[in-house]
Amino acid sequence: MSQDLNEIRVFAPATIANLSCGFDVLGLALEGVGDVMHLKRTDSPGVRILAVHGMDLPLEATQNVAGVAALALLEASGFSGGVEMVIEKRIKPGSGIGSSAASAAGAAWGLNALLGYPFENPDLVRFAMEGERLASGTAHADNVAPAIYGGITLVRSTDPLDIARVHCPGELHACVLHPQVELKTSDARKILKTSIPMAKGIRQWGNVGGLVTGLFTEDYGLISRSLEDCIIEPVRSLLIPGFDTMKQAALEAGALGFGISGSGPSVYALCRGSASARQVGQALQESYAPFDIPFELHLSPVGQRGVCLLEPDQQLPKV
Repeated sequence: MSQDLNEIRVFAPATIANLSCGFDVLGLALEGVGDVMHLKRTDSPGVRILAVHGMDLPLEATQNVAGVAALALLEASGFSGGVEMVIEKRIKPGSGIGSSAASAAGAAWGLNALLGYPFENPDLVRFAMEGERLASGTAHADNVAPAIYGGITLVRSTDPLDIARVHCPGELHACVLHPQVELKTSDARKILKTSIPMAKGIRQWGNVGGLVTGLFTEDYGLISRSLEDCIIEPVRSLLIPGFDTMKQAALEAGALGFGISGSGPSVYALCRGSASARQVGQALQESYAPFDIPFELHLSPVGQRGVCLLEPDQQLPKV
């Protein structure tokens, strides 16, 4: 690709964070669900957000996650100019599938491309984490890492930042149901306890190790047994209407596991194959209909690419 690009469009994928047992450390990218970012390099310094389509979000760069991420990269780059952005929000804020992470990751990745790729992926994650700090009060990386790297990622540490790409079995699919209610990440974090019993910690560590091992060995039985959250889910699930009903329906329909996507209210099921994902999706729709709450359903393989360039006329399906 040319090193003197002045204007680009990028796709920034939605993500599922935590994957049940991996609070703040595990995440995966979805395919075909995400934000579209238009970025243009300018001679004028700073970040200008010209428009946000689809959502009512701040245009002031310091109050917008994409703007904050871009400002962090500009400061580190030493570039004397700036960037203009137009954001197409296709992920609702507070949905639990990485809305803020997609915008922050898309801004960092896109601006890096405009400047000729001076930074590597770990740097881009650090810049995007500053957007997450604005959104939730915590600079966590479990959404921005898969949004930038693609696939499934493990954040071993944030200080210093240490990210590993985890092998993804080819048949792994995700089914996400998003109830049309907003649950802010900052609020969902406030209800969590700051200490846990040793016994629960040991069980959770075992599940994380089992899940990562199952992914690398493509042992779907081990993946299924490891998709258990004994610490976060019992607390956060109380904020999601119909959670227990949906979980039972998904597991009975053949899901490998079921849990909360990020901080919610979206819930997700991991499935073996697209046919199973469709079956689980149908079961989730039928189980949730009686609650009379509007919802969106996304079926997707794990997206193997993170943020990526879009051709000038390339269109994405409506979501």
